[in-house]
Amino acid sequence: MALTTPRPPATGADTGSAHPEEPGRSAGSGPPGGPASGRRPGARTAPGGRDAPEVRESRDRPLPSWEELLSAALLGTDRRAASRLDGAGDDPARALLDAAAVETVRRRAGLRPPTAAPRPVPAQHDPRPPLPAAARDRLTMLLSDRVGAGGSGGGGRRGTAPALAELLPQWLAAATAHGYRAPDAALPALLDAARARTDLRPDALALAGPRGLWLAELNPDWRFALRSGGRGAAGRAADEPEAARRLWEEGLFAERVAVLTSIRERDSAEGLALLRSTWAKERAEDRLMFLDSLRERLSADDEPFLEQALADRSRNVRATAAELLAGLPGSALAGRMGARAISCVALDRTGVGPRVVVEAPHECDAAMERDGVARKPPSGRGERAWWLGQLVEAAPLGIWTERLGGRAPGEIVALPVADDWQADLHAAWCRAAVRQRDADWARALLGPPPERADAGGTASVVGDPAKLLSVLPHEERAAWVTRFIAAHGLSEAFQLLGACAVPWAEPLGRAVVDALDIAREAGSYPWSFSGVMGLAERCLDPAQADRLEPLTAIPEEPPDGSPGAGGYWSEAFQRLVGTLRLRAAMYAELAPDA
Repeated sequence: MALTTPRPPATGADTGSAHPEEPGRSAGSGPPGGPASGRRPGARTAPGGRDAPEVRESRDRPLPSWEELLSAALLGTDRRAASRLDGAGDDPARALLDAAAVETVRRRAGLRPPTAAPRPVPAQHDPRPPLPAAARDRLTMLLSDRVGAGGSGGGGRRGTAPALAELLPQWLAAATAHGYRAPDAALPALLDAARARTDLRPDALALAGPRGLWLAELNPDWRFALRSGGRGAAGRAADEPEAARRLWEEGLFAERVAVLTSIRERDSAEGLALLRSTWAKERAEDRLMFLDSLRERLSADDEPFLEQALADRSRNVRATAAELLAGLPGSALAGRMGARAISCVALDRTGVGPRVVVEAPHECDAAMERDGVARKPPSGRGERAWWLGQLVEAAPLGIWTERLGGRAPGEIVALPVADDWQADLHAAWCRAAVRQRDADWARALLGPPPERADAGGTASVVGDPAKLLSVLPHEERAAWVTRFIAAHGLSEAFQLLGACAVPWAEPLGRAVVDALDIAREAGSYPWSFSGVMGLAERCLDPAQADRLEPLTAIPEEPPDGSPGAGGYWSEAFQRLVGTLRLRAAMYAELAPDA
């Protein structure tokens, strides 16, 4: 039989085996026979108020310890009966509960008051204006919503209600842009939401401000907020050398990251010196995180330290150091990788026209590995192609103009590549363009949106077009994706749409809605477009709501359409229109004069 016993409250000190009848202990003021008198539950009393002999004998035995009672309760009295229990022969379970009740009272009576902790330092003053009343109520509603990402989830119907959880990131971004501070009462829910969703953290912590960081210092569940640096205790300590050094050497990991980030923001050289002082004693996983924190203020001054990290014991630390160095075009590593890359790629003028010829590496030597080249390729990838791609990706893109006859990026990309090396070479250039944020190379590699060869064809774009688009200006991204949708529809445009700025430019939004309307009229399965519809809810300009109202009607189902698709499309467009109007209301509530 398994029983659940009352768990005793945490005490300042355990009272051990002491019990009420010990000499020198107060008998208390409880009623006769109660727990305070030391009489055991169920004990019999002889005539005249005296205990019966067997009761006196039982009272003289010490009570079982709390650990013994707990063990008997967890295992069950049929498997382990606590010794020294009155009435154990009649009903051991009842006797166990009675004894646990007595022991609980005894332990509470022996509670020692804890030492008072010092009061927390008051939070820094936040001079930002409070949210307007309507916006404050809206934040409460968004934080209390329990709908997960994408609505109800699963494959069921979502209905017509907007997915509030998907609107929270936009609300936070808009409120932060207005310069508001979060209401004090909403801070715990706001920090809980940021803890659960990393995409909310930058704007949520900005809105929470210094009081949010103050709360994070008091609750271990919110320690993630301290890694943002800024204005918490770590941020304050960063201004005091002795306090910063003490927190760096003795603080929690999150506090150490925060103080390092804060010092780097003020003085990158001082922050690097702090990291150097304990680098050799850090754990590998901590070294990796500290190294990653150098990204924001990365400069040529960090190169000597990163060069030393190339010889680190941890493979992940070495790879991260190599990645950071490759992001510095003038670094020695970038130069070494560039020299290796141009030794593999050359211009051949011996044929009918110029072309690019490739001679991939035949081995990966120790120097290449030290500079971050992974020796073992992934499954299905050839070794030489794998090594070539890593060299070209890490090489500065500027070397190719001189190496390939003074040509601009667009002209280089247009050159034919011999021996089927074009896909590998262009893919490596794509990764380099994204890493180095080179818009000219990204534009050249993207080219115009590919034309569909036939009705059953698919779009073919070199590399990852969504990542390449992220390098281009917002207007150029939207125009490229608009042309892509006109040529290929929405089936292959989901990731491309995610790379476009919000709200979508009017031509892009119109192209998306027109494509959805075509699918609706054709009676296509609406759930095939649920991802694009979800993006439209978050990214379409709210001013388009009235124009979309006619699409909320249930269309006539074509003979070859999917049965019942019209009802689904109607719900989807009703939800889209409702979400756009809700977004418009949100933005209006955040206006300063709301």
